[in-house]
Amino acid sequence: MKDYGKGTACVQAGYRPGNGEPRQIPIVQSTTFKYDTSEDMGKLFDLEASGYFYTRLQNPTNDYVAAKIADLEGGTAAMLTSSGQAANFFAMFNICENGGHIVSSASIYGGTFNLIAVTMAKMGIDVTFVSPDCSDEELEAAFRDNTKLVFGETIANPALTVFDIERFAKAAHAHGVPLIVDNTFPTPVNCRPIEWGADIVTHSTTKYMDGHGAAVGGVIVDSGKFDWMAHADKFPGLTTPDESYHGIVYAEKFGKEGAFITKCTAQLMRDFGCIQSPQHAFILNLGLESLHVRMPKHVENGQAVAEFLSGHPKIKKVNYSGLPGDPYYELAKKYLPKGGCGVVSFEIEGGRAAAESFMKKLKLAAIETHVADARTCCLNPATSTHRQLTDEQLEAAGIPAGLVRMSCGLEDKEDLIADLKQALE
Repeated sequence: MKDYGKGTACVQAGYRPGNGEPRQIPIVQSTTFKYDTSEDMGKLFDLEASGYFYTRLQNPTNDYVAAKIADLEGGTAAMLTSSGQAANFFAMFNICENGGHIVSSASIYGGTFNLIAVTMAKMGIDVTFVSPDCSDEELEAAFRDNTKLVFGETIANPALTVFDIERFAKAAHAHGVPLIVDNTFPTPVNCRPIEWGADIVTHSTTKYMDGHGAAVGGVIVDSGKFDWMAHADKFPGLTTPDESYHGIVYAEKFGKEGAFITKCTAQLMRDFGCIQSPQHAFILNLGLESLHVRMPKHVENGQAVAEFLSGHPKIKKVNYSGLPGDPYYELAKKYLPKGGCGVVSFEIEGGRAAAESFMKKLKLAAIETHVADARTCCLNPATSTHRQLTDEQLEAAGIPAGLVRMSCGLEDKEDLIADLKQALE
């Protein structure tokens, strides 16, 4: 729906019913699909025809929703996964195997940091973490001959640093590798990384895309712009025959527009099975239909809360790129002109103990291991989502031990500020 706005795409993209067909995306709650002949099914297994034979690989409900998200991000193909973690792992492991190397921003979600630094390291994959604010010289020094990709988050969770997508994309492309960007916090309503040079975009759809804390999920979107054959020696999985799929060469058969997602489905989803259920995909689509309406309200509330906190004597520091004094204010004006998200992080005078005491006194905001929800919630990352990191790693990621992450929901901003005020007092 390239001729329509994002709001129209949120509501209508991905699925257009025919005459007499269901107006809402149908839930295809079936593990398997019936065919008249073995020859018909064989064409699917050989990737010679499109269709469905087992929901672990593909399902019509999932594909409708993935197509909507691809449209929103400006990509050519997408696939749903069981979680955002699965999406990031698949996106990286699809092109970076044993012996490979990743350049990643150090300011990323703690679970993703651990995925790359610990779990993927056990698979023989090395990583060099760089500050999102590193110099050009430091960024250049991070690359190796075996580097396969660059990774970052548009707005980091929970440090809220803003990733300079264009600068990191240029560095990645100069070394013949793609840039993968996790765009969970802004969503395509507020930023489309592909327009700034990103090649692959991921999301935890559990967050703003769902928006109601109802269904865990993830998605990978391919821009269809990276030329795998131009760097064939770096990506043999895409540019040489896959003997586990009858010697198919993905980049030749499916081109730039389809090779990445096809391989991701045919290999990784086949072998790991991290599929999003059709029920979750249906719930996700309900959230997507109001995404363009909800995001401006989240931004409005986040901005109001950040401004209140920045003027409070008990607050040591506020991280929110919409504040003129924030170090990422100028980058945010470039990449996030409509605002970023409703998440605000801040330090209370008194450190971890003061942060925990403050959160206990909140009445509207619930303490949850969640973010980007219709309801306001908060947590102390050092004792929850990022507790696997050392104090040194926390500091490097911009997450001091006393930090509070607050996700502003869709309530009235005056009520949120009143709740903060009474808890601080």
